[in-house]
Amino acid sequence: MEQSQTVRIMCPNLSCRSILAVPVSARGKLVRCKACGTNISVPAKAAPMPASPERNDSEGGDQSKVA
Repeated sequence: MEQSQTVRIMCPNLSCRSILAVPVSARGKLVRCKACGTNISVPAKAAPMPASPERNDSEGGDQSKVA
């Protein structure tokens, strides 16, 4: 299975924490961890990427709106 066709998730069981690669068709569904049997909810959408440091609008934003 190609990596672009899979979603990597971590088992939430603190004694397991296995990394699972599940098909993208599993988004929004429950899967079972093969290592410990815990049911895991696969996120429906990919997690958003963090903003890059160059593009931080909260620092030095638009100064034209000074009251």
